[in-house]
Amino acid sequence: MKSVALISAALMLAAVHPAVSLERPVVVELFTSQSCSSCPPAEALIGRLAHEGAEVLPLAFHVTYWNHLDWRDPYSLPAATARQNDYAARFGGPSYTPQAVIDGQAGLVGSDEAALRSAIAQARSAGTSVPVTLARDGGRLTARVGAGRGAGRVLLIGFDPSHTSRVLRGENAGRTLEQANVVRAIQDLGPWSGAAATVEAVVPAGETAALLLQAEDGRILGAARLDERPGAVAGGLR
Repeated sequence: MKSVALISAALMLAAVHPAVSLERPVVVELFTSQSCSSCPPAEALIGRLAHEGAEVLPLAFHVTYWNHLDWRDPYSLPAATARQNDYAARFGGPSYTPQAVIDGQAGLVGSDEAALRSAIAQARSAGTSVPVTLARDGGRLTARVGAGRGAGRVLLIGFDPSHTSRVLRGENAGRTLEQANVVRAIQDLGPWSGAAATVEAVVPAGETAALLLQAEDGRILGAARLDERPGAVAGGLR
């Protein structure tokens, strides 16, 4: 399959660097829609990953291009559609749902659990890790990025851990959908050029947040969840 070839090619490039154990979660981005009848199995998989521990950070980006049907996904974001289109341009393929992107390196069908878990395992052994942390102080967040090689962007992602939605029309009419880690906001905090940096930002839309450091070629270099425990700082795995 084309998706398998893309995964293999991307991970072979990553494997040029010495294999290390990532000190951050592998980021799994699911591009999905409540109006897509093929998406509920992929969303269920994202839900399972979200409950399996801190080694994976799954995020569900709800796209807008299904909204022309009878049902408008209330969590759809133009920024999610734009993000998927950027990946499609990198991978040389179309945008589709459900699509999962693993660590910004390769795309595959989001409901293919075996392929997705295999890609996660390979990303863990071949990925890059730059330390990032995310902490809350009242209505503001402090994002810290460590020093490293390369350049990229610092992205703040606001998301809701879970939603239960009754879909009334469209391809999923009559279904009740359980959806996890629904992205509500994508905020670009600015560039990173390899030097350690600290950025403050207002708390984004969503019940919690994550910080991503993404290289210019799309690779995820760093990732952290916001730890909501009093006095805690989130960074890497916890």
